[in-house]
Amino acid sequence: MARKRKNPSVKGDPRAFDPEFKGPVVERNFTDVLCCMIFLLFITGYIIIGLVAWVHGDPRRVAYPTDSQGHFCGQKGTPNENKTILFYFNLLKCVHPSILVGLQCPTTQICVSKCPERFLTYVEMQVVHTANESNWQYYRQFCKPNAEPVKTLSEVIMDDECPPAVFPSKPFLQRCLPDFSTKNGSLTVGNKMLFEDGSGKTRNVLELREASNAINKLLDARAIGSKVFEDYAVTWYWILFGLCIAMVLSWTFLILLRYIAGFLFWMFAFGVLGIIGYGIWYCYQEYNNLQEHPNSTLTIYDIGIETNISMYFNLKQTWFTFLVILSIIEAIVLILLIYFRKRIRVAIVLLKEGSKAIGCIPSTLIYPVLTFFLLLICISYWVVTAVFLATSGVPIYTVIAPEEPCIHANKICDPEIFNTTEIPKVCPGAHCNFAFYGGQSLYHQYITTFHMYNLFVFIWLVNFVIALGQCALAGAFAAYYWAMKKPDDIPPFPLFTAFGYAIRYHTGSLAFGALILSIVQLFKMILEYMDGRLKSAQNSISRFLQCCMTCCFWCLEKMVKFLNRNAYIMIAIYGKNFCISTRDAFNLLMRNIIRVAVTDEVTQFILLLGKILISGFIGILAFLVFTQKIPMIVEGPTSLNYYWVPLLTVIFGAYLIAQGCFSVYAMCVETIFICFCEDLERNDGSAEKPYFISPNLHGILIKKHPVPHKQSRKAPSSATHS
Repeated sequence: MARKRKNPSVKGDPRAFDPEFKGPVVERNFTDVLCCMIFLLFITGYIIIGLVAWVHGDPRRVAYPTDSQGHFCGQKGTPNENKTILFYFNLLKCVHPSILVGLQCPTTQICVSKCPERFLTYVEMQVVHTANESNWQYYRQFCKPNAEPVKTLSEVIMDDECPPAVFPSKPFLQRCLPDFSTKNGSLTVGNKMLFEDGSGKTRNVLELREASNAINKLLDARAIGSKVFEDYAVTWYWILFGLCIAMVLSWTFLILLRYIAGFLFWMFAFGVLGIIGYGIWYCYQEYNNLQEHPNSTLTIYDIGIETNISMYFNLKQTWFTFLVILSIIEAIVLILLIYFRKRIRVAIVLLKEGSKAIGCIPSTLIYPVLTFFLLLICISYWVVTAVFLATSGVPIYTVIAPEEPCIHANKICDPEIFNTTEIPKVCPGAHCNFAFYGGQSLYHQYITTFHMYNLFVFIWLVNFVIALGQCALAGAFAAYYWAMKKPDDIPPFPLFTAFGYAIRYHTGSLAFGALILSIVQLFKMILEYMDGRLKSAQNSISRFLQCCMTCCFWCLEKMVKFLNRNAYIMIAIYGKNFCISTRDAFNLLMRNIIRVAVTDEVTQFILLLGKILISGFIGILAFLVFTQKIPMIVEGPTSLNYYWVPLLTVIFGAYLIAQGCFSVYAMCVETIFICFCEDLERNDGSAEKPYFISPNLHGILIKKHPVPHKQSRKAPSSATHS
């Protein structure tokens, strides 16, 4: 006996056939009110924390480096106004273990107007001082104001007035760091591999590199190099022009998908393969050119964290890494094309139907601008709040004793009375240096908690904004699908109406879904943070478990995003709460799991190819312009420090623009698919219960995947025949 399909017309079923049903329901109730109230309370607390941080914080502490006395370098109206660079007396002490505890290099730091340009020790300066006064005038730039050239080296070190030696340096993020270079494949500073440290010891350049790396780890993202700002100042209009081209290309592809979807797909496919192939060829050319220089034996490990980023592009290892990565990506794209070859036709028909929907509701193409604006507000508020929280407090000074163990090391001290205490007697050579900003008040004790709160609410808000966009777009496209005569039966202003429903009735439901996703993402971030902090202390078993947990959380995040997206579609159609909508969406997808596997994966893959093609095409054009490869066609900027900075900005911006436009398409296709599955369960194609879907899409989906009752109809005859 043939198996019967579930009858959606039973009493109480929200999907029961209703001849008056024309898409998203109009009469709605407020959903998930409790979660809405909690969400609003969190936002209120977020605003309060931002205001309190604004009162206590001082962003100048990020913009200007701070010397050992807690004074800003380069701040206008202070004695250090013309001294914009921070200089370390003895950079070699920055490899001391105390740097890992106090996050502060245990050596005196002063503000200077320029960095040293040559090797010179304090002893060498004293020897030639009587014959040449200019040596002291040069050396005193890197000493404290009260320093005198007649003191012995031990007295100077004890009084902490001058550095024992200076060496060629250059400013990086307003700090004097060694000016590394390569000579015959060896790392040098000032064309020297060995140098005197001022205390009678001969040091290797690799020791300086290790100390420089320690300083760079402390800098993190506290400031942005002036050269990057210079590059942006020179190329901003080129970047804007490239992003405008990306916007035009995205809209053009969306319009053309309605008419030549099949041709565009193969254009996407071969275009992506061609762009990646060009990258492989270019990397091979650069690697081959460096291969001809047998002395270029340095690796990325040998250089470490270097201020001159262009040095990395002179390494064979860099281009070989790029070559391998691009080759793997090329192989993955080819394998996916072969794997999806039989499913592409279904996805192309879905894309054509999506193009018709977008053509009937063109305002959906503008909606990503609103999403971008809301996300920009969230990101800006988060960054500003984080900066003010990080700079809250007063200068805190701690005892620095790098020479030998000291019982007072890292304890809080007062620099004004430090010399009158017993600490200098107990710990000879100890100093009271600036360490960080903090305080003893209740507010300062919970700064870390406020940082976590700031991060969590930021993630929640970002996910809510994305959920709001998905629900609004789903409501608009559902109104298109459930219109029998398109576009005549489409209600007026469907996007505006769906957006109003989402804000007025379903803020709590959207916040609920965003909260679940935010918790998963926060745990994922904590896991990645712990992995980075404990990587050196892990064994093979712990690394394996860490990898498994990371993989599990990645899969969980993808699953939650998928379920949330489909739940928002059900909310937009029926106006139920989040849990019921998630349950209905999950059950509906499980009843149509084969169609889901065919349509969702292939459609997402096609749109991904389009995004890669647009960003890759814009990236190649930007590369040719910023590197002066086509001066006969267009003359690009000629004074760039790091051409890759505006290049990556253009590529990333173009991808975000393509992502915004194509996300409308993805939401449209997914909404149409969900409505199609609902349509099959509501109607049977008869005159009384006609299908709302277009004949082309209905025909190809049913042809590829017959409905269950038609399949089961053959079962009895098959059994009898056997």
